[in-house]
Amino acid sequence: MEASEASHQIIADLLEARTGQHLTESRRWRVNSALAGIFRQHGISNVDQLVCLLAAPPGGPEGTDLAQEVVEALLNNETYFFRDKPTFDQLPGEILPELAARRRDVRRLSIWSAGCSTGQEVYSLAMLFCEQAERWHGWTVDIIGTDVSHRAINTARSGLYSQFEVQRGLGVTQMLRHFDETPRGWQVRGDVRAMVRFAQGNLLTAPHPGRLAFDLVLCRNVLLYFDRQVRHDAFERLSRAVLPDGFLMLGAGETVVGQTDRFVPTQRRASFFEPAGSPAPAAVRKIA
Repeated sequence: MEASEASHQIIADLLEARTGQHLTESRRWRVNSALAGIFRQHGISNVDQLVCLLAAPPGGPEGTDLAQEVVEALLNNETYFFRDKPTFDQLPGEILPELAARRRDVRRLSIWSAGCSTGQEVYSLAMLFCEQAERWHGWTVDIIGTDVSHRAINTARSGLYSQFEVQRGLGVTQMLRHFDETPRGWQVRGDVRAMVRFAQGNLLTAPHPGRLAFDLVLCRNVLLYFDRQVRHDAFERLSRAVLPDGFLMLGAGETVVGQTDRFVPTQRRASFFEPAGSPAPAAVRKIA
């Protein structure tokens, strides 16, 4: 194996160790372009030199922070508001009303967006509830977004987006209803931000120690980057995160068929899945 090939493998192993994502041969072409900013910042010209810096003894000028920079640069944070709208529209049209009927006695919903990137998916969910404020009056709605990227979570927490970002997926009416234009960009308004929380976390670990299971979990276009065994482990984790009568939402084109026996497709609803087995009362369970 040539030195550059060995270096690329070290970078791939680092990404997988930190995030579970598998850098396939078909994705390795983008490594150099993804790391271009790090090359410039540290005055290096190729992956071989980067790997040498990563191997520097602890306590030196490089090390752990550089490794995290590399991981962050390689992550795919592509997202936008109301992504895959035909699929997303099933939430207010069918899924949320069904959950409302199941939770009418407790009037509480808990939603987890796993791999939320820079927060657009989480805020899109919150906007759905704000736009149906009368229907959800008296309900407690808790939406948490997690992502392995510290940088992405910081952006999500800020709720501040550029003109380009707010125009992706939002109409003018929604922009003006849910955002304030500021000198720094478009700021999500307080009523939307009030129902959301963000935390850095890996899908393969619990979002929070002792967190209750969720009525709805969104995990869209995350499992695509895992190899088969890691994807199996992720489904095991997700199965403990969804209440017995809750829902799992995957990305358009993703499925559980042939991947896990923990979930089954819902009837006539693309991208939505239910825990396998007969529906059970929404008992409170802990995520292991």
